Amino acid sequence: MSLKFDTPITDVPLFHQGKVRDMYDLGDSFLMVASDRLSAFDVVLPTPITGKGKILNQLSLFWFEHLGMPNHLITANVDEYPAVLQKYKDYLRGRSMIVKKAKRHSVECIVRGYIVGSGWKDYQKTGKICGHVLPEGLQLCQKLEKPLYTPSTKPDVGHDENISFEQTFDIVGEKVATDLRDLSLDVYTKARDYAASKGIILADTKFEFGEIDGKTVLIDEVLTPDSSRYWPADKYQVGKNQESFDKQYVRDWLETLDWGKTYPGPEIPAEVVKNTLAKYVEIFVRLTGREPEL
Repeated sequence: MSLKFDTPITDVPLFHQGKVRDMYDLGDSFLMVASDRLSAFDVVLPTPITGKGKILNQLSLFWFEHLGMPNHLITANVDEYPAVLQKYKDYLRGRSMIVKKAKRHSVECIVRGYIVGSGWKDYQKTGKICGHVLPEGLQLCQKLEKPLYTPSTKPDVGHDENISFEQTFDIVGEKVATDLRDLSLDVYTKARDYAASKGIILADTKFEFGEIDGKTVLIDEVLTPDSSRYWPADKYQVGKNQESFDKQYVRDWLETLDWGKTYPGPEIPAEVVKNTLAKYVEIFVRLTGREPEL
């Protein structure tokens, strides 16, 4: 797969290209680069959000430090990168990190604190979210009594598929599955409480974990606007869709178009690009208390 707005690294082998991140093989570690690509409805759109990758990368670094739990980060200081990468350091600064190689667990760990998105659609049809039976009469965007762990598959190709906690036993084994659930709920709770102290609601998020030296660690991005729903607490109203600090703004714009949600996606107008980046900048500033390095 070759995506528009590829990162410019040619001196080390490309290991994997995701919708947003490019992974390069450095031998005993990976270089992980956050591009400015934006995907919606599983389609990478043809217009970049310039600066978005830097915000995602720097917010992940903030959360890795704040959470204090084991993760795959080695360094994000480009001056410490291998010599082969030094000619790219102006590009890599702020949007990359070197990480340990981990055995990725093929489970996407989703935690939902509010009923929204696919969870709301599921509840309307079945009275459940991913098999969890919920009380009758819940409203859109209502806070759940307890956060729900709703894992999905994480295939190398194709779409993720929601599965039950018990089904994850067949993928990673019961002990690891239990660790993934408990860690996910713990990290979500810590992040939710921190965000609340900044006037932000963390409605839901997804984590990825891997194994390094027999220990489960956080990998990939963590608690970014691409992997999480963040809402301003002072504007929260149950029963309606919320204003959000993420790519929901772009999704809402796309929903107004006559587009079949397949490749190629539509070009994003300059005004939508500008407003989208502003939302990413605002959530970064509100959570970290500082401006991102763009």
